[in-house]
Formats: sequence, C-alpha cells, structure tokens
Amino acid sequence: MPADMNNYFNRNNRENRPPEKPEFVKNIGDKSGIFYLLLILFGVLFFTKPYVIINEGERGIKVTTGKYEPIPLQPGLHFLIPVIQKVIIVDTKVRIINYRSVEKILKERSSYDDGIQNKPPITVLDKRGLPVTIELTVQYQLNEAYASQTISKWGVSWEEKIINPVVRDIVRNVIGAYEAENLPIKRNEIASLIDAKVREEIDNLENRPVHLQSIQLREIILPPRVKEQIERVQIAKQEVERAQQEVEKAKQIAFKKAELARGEAEAKKIRAQGIADATLIQAEATAKANRLIAESLTPHLLQLKQIEVQNKFNEALKENRDAKIFLTPGGATPNIWVDMKSETQKRSSVAQ
Repeated sequence: MPADMNNYFNRNNRENRPPEKPEFVKNIGDKSGIFYLLLILFGVLFFTKPYVIINEGERGIKVTTGKYEPIPLQPGLHFLIPVIQKVIIVDTKVRIINYRSVEKILKERSSYDDGIQNKPPITVLDKRGLPVTIELTVQYQLNEAYASQTISKWGVSWEEKIINPVVRDIVRNVIGAYEAENLPIKRNEIASLIDAKVREEIDNLENRPVHLQSIQLREIILPPRVKEQIERVQIAKQEVERAQQEVEKAKQIAFKKAELARGEAEAKKIRAQGIADATLIQAEATAKANRLIAESLTPHLLQLKQIEVQNKFNEALKENRDAKIFLTPGGATPNIWVDMKSETQKRSSVAQ
C-alpha cells in the first residue's frame, strides 16, 4: 500500500477519535481534582452571589420573580436563589433633609453624610404676594414595619415622593396666610403650624410609611424692602422705649425728691411739735410752780420775809451809814438802797 494511503487512513482515525478529557477531569479522583472543583464552585458563588448581608440600621426587601415579600429581612446573612430572587436594601436610620442656601451647603459639604440631603430653600409668596424664603430641617425615619409596602408603592425614591412635596406644599400654605413683616414676630407660631400640618399629612398616608422626628424652622429670609421697613419700625420702637425710660427715670427722680421733701417736712413738723410740747410742758411746770409759790405766800410768811430783808438793810447800814434806803410799801416787797459814797451812784444790789 502506498505511503500516501497510510497517511490518509491515519489522519482519518485521529479525526474520528473522541476528544481527550481535560487534565483536571482526568485527575478528578485525586486531591488536585477536588481543589479544581471547589475553585469552580467558589467562582460560581462569587459571580451569582446567592446571599446578601444586611447591616444594622437597614432592612432587606426580598423580591421573588418581581413580587415583593411583605415581611422585610432583618440584619444578618440571608440566602436567595440567583436570577429568581433579589434583595433591595433600604436605610431605616434617621435621615435628614436640609432646605438651605447653596452657600451654606457648600460651606458644610465637608461634613456630608449619606443620611443627609441638601436641597435649595423653599421660596413662597406671603399674603400680599411678596417672595419669602424659608430654610428648615426635616428629620424622619422609614417605618420598617411597612418598608416592603412603601417601596412597592412609592419606589426606592420614596423620599422625593413623600417628604419633599408635602413639606413644600405645607410651607407654601402656611406662609401664604401671613404678611411678610409679621413672620419674624410670629416665628414660633409658624413653626408649630408647619410641624403639625406636615405630621398630619404624612400620618394620614396608608401604612404610615414615615416616622417624622422633627421639623425645625431655621431661618425666614424676607425681601430687602421688607427688612428695611422692619428695621425702621424697630428703630422707632427703640426710640419710643428710650423716651419712655427717660420719662420713667424722671418720674422716679421726682418721686424720690418728693419723698425726701415730705420726709424733711415731717421731720420739721415732728421737731416743731417736740419744741412746742417741751415749751408747753415747761410753761405748765412754771405755772404750777408759781401757783404753788403763790399758795405758799401767807401773811405770816410775808412778814417773816420783810423782817429778813430789814435785817439785811440794817447790816448794810452798819457798813455804810451814808446809804439811802427806799422802802416800798407792801411788807415783803423789795427795798432798794443806794450807796451815796459812790461817785457814779451805781446801783450795788437788789435785796429781796
């Protein structure tokens, strides 16, 4: 047989022969085969990922062939069937929406958190149609008990469909009932109204999808002309208050002076009364003494006093015989004597 024919048959035999098995299949029975098998299994698990890990502050919503299971998955490890099932993880921690100016958002961007959303402030019209800007902060939390129903109805962007439109609508309605210049004065009242109405609106939703923690009114930004008008009014009020304080101060000073004058007058009156009482008492005592003296002057006593006076005159005449004595009638009345030897003829004594 020619050589070419032999080559032809040999080639046909090789082509019709079954393909050789891979090396790891040939070694399936030994340890290296088990290793390759585990490696393949790990690769399948890695790419299909038939499990999910849910952290604290999260809940998992299992979706099987497009159907949401009503009971959310709790934190932990959960297995699922690849392709047929998937899990939507939702955040159940407290979240925040800040309605504030771009400048403030940029200033605090370094402290940005995944649970915080920053949105432009809410611009609304007041009762007279003037634009007013409101800045506020809303803290809320997904109701984990109805997380599946909330996501199935509102979708993963449920915040934009529930919180944001309700807050803007309520703020528009509340601010629209006030005039711009009265907003700062009634700030607490407005904040309470916004909080109450937003809570009422969200709590009336089916299954109460959201728990509102707080609604804080941060700032009320008024139009420039309204701010200027308020400032003028405040300056005028301050001037009136200052004038009232001055008047009150003057009244206090006048009252103090009046009280001092009244006190001095009372003191003078008391002193005068004291002097008058003392004079009266002294006069009464003198009168009483005079009455007692008058009552004690009997005729015999007067004669005795006259005799005593006469004896004194007699004694005086012994020393000065030139003296002249003037006797007055009446017994014990004074007798006056004059020393005639004196050049000036001065009165020397008066005897009783």
